[in-house]
Amino acid sequence: MEQSLVKDNPLLLPVNAQRTVYDGFITVQERDFRLRIQLPPDQQLKRAKLHCCWQLKHLLRGYEHIVKQRLQQSSDLSGFLVELKTVLEVGLKRRPECRSMPPPQYYSQLISEMETLGWDKMLGIDVEFQTLKLKAEDSSGRQHILSVKLKSKHPMEAPECSADLPLPLAVTWTPQSTLQQLYGQFLLVLRSLTEFWDVLDEVDGRTWVLEPEKPSRSDTMRRIAIGNNVSIKVELNPRHPRMLPECCLLGAEHVVTPLRDKLNANMHLWNPDAGVMHNLQDVLEIQFPSPATHDKSSFNLDCGICYAYRLESAVPDQVCNDPRCGQPFHQACLYEWLRALPSSRQSFNLVFGECPYCSKPITVKMNAPRS
Repeated sequence: MEQSLVKDNPLLLPVNAQRTVYDGFITVQERDFRLRIQLPPDQQLKRAKLHCCWQLKHLLRGYEHIVKQRLQQSSDLSGFLVELKTVLEVGLKRRPECRSMPPPQYYSQLISEMETLGWDKMLGIDVEFQTLKLKAEDSSGRQHILSVKLKSKHPMEAPECSADLPLPLAVTWTPQSTLQQLYGQFLLVLRSLTEFWDVLDEVDGRTWVLEPEKPSRSDTMRRIAIGNNVSIKVELNPRHPRMLPECCLLGAEHVVTPLRDKLNANMHLWNPDAGVMHNLQDVLEIQFPSPATHDKSSFNLDCGICYAYRLESAVPDQVCNDPRCGQPFHQACLYEWLRALPSSRQSFNLVFGECPYCSKPITVKMNAPRS
């Protein structure tokens, strides 16, 4: 057994005379992994303890029960190591990113670049030194986070970068590029989007935003309350945030139609030099209810079918057109309700039926899959 152990694992050696502690490396697919094995005095494998390097722990993640089982059933240490290597070979096939270990130059270069960039800009780095989180501020003081996933080669290849932005983050990278240059490009992107976020912050501060419930910096849409069961959905262009946005009025037709007519008739009045909120109010000839003058709960009317305001991420956006009713519904709830009624009929992607409250005609589009 001892001869076989030494022959198959020449880098794993006993460190005491009793041969109960082995320390060194095991080799799998031309890769060396640090391993320390402690056996009890009776050298029973089932009570052995394994101490693995972090790379080995990562590869064995999900296979711990198999390793424990092999310790219980293997007759000797040499046989166990054969089976451990088999498990590692499977792990390497399933995790190809673990096959190549970065050279020492990778780590020294990375530490040097992090120091040059400044530790105050670092939010964190993972244990494998592959994913960095960097923080930055735009010119209005808003906080942003840049995630940089590095490649394990030297010199560093083009990293994968992501951030909470309304546009794809495109960076220029050459073999001579540095983290500091990458960070500088990110700051330029933030600067180009400052006006876009300024506009949205104005909308969020001066109106009641119904959707999204918790806006992120990548969201370009706001659904703004105009009145009970009436709202407007605006979609801003991040590159030209002060231009006329895409607008969609939502609510009962007898309320929405006059607003839609004003929007179409007054589009020529839009002034890109003025604020978006000022323009919307001029074009629609209305005053938006604001947090200073109205309670948001007055706009959060529950669905007349499920009796809830939010259904997952959706809010009631279907309204009975009869002025005496005006009951709101979730699109999904109304669709399921009408589909279950024998009196309802379907034409293409529309379902025609009766309002659950007043029995007046009501129409809803078929559910579209949510992205």
